[in-house]
Amino acid sequence: MRILVVGTGGVGSAFARIARRRSFFDHCALADVDATRPASLLPALDDGRFSAHAIDASSADAVIALIRETRADAVLNAVDPRFNVPVFGACFAAGVTYLDMAMTLSEAHPRNPYEDVDVKLGDHQFERAATWEEKRLLALVGIGVEPGASDVFARHAADELFSEIDEIGVRDGASLTVEFAPTFSIWTHSRSA
Repeated sequence: MRILVVGTGGVGSAFARIARRRSFFDHCALADVDATRPASLLPALDDGRFSAHAIDASSADAVIALIRETRADAVLNAVDPRFNVPVFGACFAAGVTYLDMAMTLSEAHPRNPYEDVDVKLGDHQFERAATWEEKRLLALVGIGVEPGASDVFARHAADELFSEIDEIGVRDGASLTVEFAPTFSIWTHSRSA
């Protein structure tokens, strides 16, 4: 398996450090708009399976070109979710597996932002599910800390901690004010809350 990681901030660099200890992949291309970020990871990784690249995640064409250059089978989108649409689209066009930390963002209703729903979190991706299925492609969206970690914890509890579970309820912060939330992009929280 050949992987392209788009974004080498906190999540992308953490993925690289964990992946280094695994044997499931042949190559992992690390890419960021700031080419020094992935390049600075390579010495610490000390693993010939990794390479560093520059990428403009706002350009689907640039993402497609790097998918082809690196011969990626799967793309892990670890950039700010504002760039999910072009990266998601590029993966579909290139015919590769897509994984992201946070779904496409919600958008407030243009005239009644507090009364009416316009675009919900993930709508852009969910609306395209059938076309991905028709092309026999896999897209795993929203696998980051929220809701991804909650799902993992719930599954662990069901498999390892309890003999029976009637219900698991996962609650988000809703209208809470979060002064500091290091586990996910502040832009995701502020746009989707």
